[in-house]
Amino acid sequence: MHPPRRPRIAIATGDAGGIGAEISLKSALSPLVQNACCPLLVSDPILLEKHAKANGLPTRFRVIERTDGYAWQADEIAVLDPHFVGARDIQLGEVSASSGGASLAFARAAIKAALAGTVDAVVAAPQNQRAIALAGIAFDGYPSFVARETGLSPDDVFLMLCFGSTKIAHCTLHVSVSEAISLITPERVGRVIAATDRALRRLGAPAPAICVGGLNPHAGEDGLFGLEDLKLIRPAIEQAIADGMSVSGPYGADTMFHKQGIDAFIVMLHDHGHIAAKLQAPHATAGLAIGSPILFSSVAHGTGHDIVGKGIASPAAMIEAILRLANAKPDAARDAQRDDQL
Repeated sequence: MHPPRRPRIAIATGDAGGIGAEISLKSALSPLVQNACCPLLVSDPILLEKHAKANGLPTRFRVIERTDGYAWQADEIAVLDPHFVGARDIQLGEVSASSGGASLAFARAAIKAALAGTVDAVVAAPQNQRAIALAGIAFDGYPSFVARETGLSPDDVFLMLCFGSTKIAHCTLHVSVSEAISLITPERVGRVIAATDRALRRLGAPAPAICVGGLNPHAGEDGLFGLEDLKLIRPAIEQAIADGMSVSGPYGADTMFHKQGIDAFIVMLHDHGHIAAKLQAPHATAGLAIGSPILFSSVAHGTGHDIVGKGIASPAAMIEAILRLANAKPDAARDAQRDDQL
């Protein structure tokens, strides 16, 4: 009897001038990762070698051009080369249009492999917003990027922060507070609840319990502090309950996280979730893009340009993100769709 196939995880190395290459290599070399999955680095091999030498890491890679038909070997570091022009010339610590463009090219190639089904999930190292802006590319975070690359509306893919057993999904993300309020509708809240429920089931919760946070202080106190919670959030919760999901709320965002036995919390605004996550797990938080046809996770820390090449960047958050996706269940709907296309 053959042992079960280990999941294949593509690791996009993130910003080409930051610590992404270092933490990606360290993660791929981790015995925890190698025992749980087959890691594949997605990067320029010459650039990767430059980072590896500076950080005292192995520099011998097996470079592949495509992921279909490739047999993973336990004793090698496999690298998928997206062939981004100029990537090999990027210097450690560089913030430029080239480093920004290269980093998104790595993520795009990894997502393409996941859509084709030749890898089971993608974990990406952090991006640098300034480098991407210099490249002239519109980018407001990985969830919307994943949405566009998988043919979805950016409104249909959401961010879920994960650390330990805590998961926090966000209804809105990198927009002003005034714009966020305009985006919060019963339909959007319903979509993030449904995406959260599906993601939790894939992550191993058969009947997930979800708490939804309010927008106003104390979730509006039944209209005393605003009507948005009553008119925009509560109807979505009631519809989700009618659809068979275990959802409750809205609760005040300042007290909701004390609730026990909850599989995920949903917040309305970026800071409602990020402040809670970064206070509790400042260097070990991963971001999961939920609502897309692929499993995609990233880390919630920065690109660490101040410590590039020093060999001290911690891969802890990235390893946790990889292990979480390595243990996730296959997407039956996606697999069935792919089978129909073959």
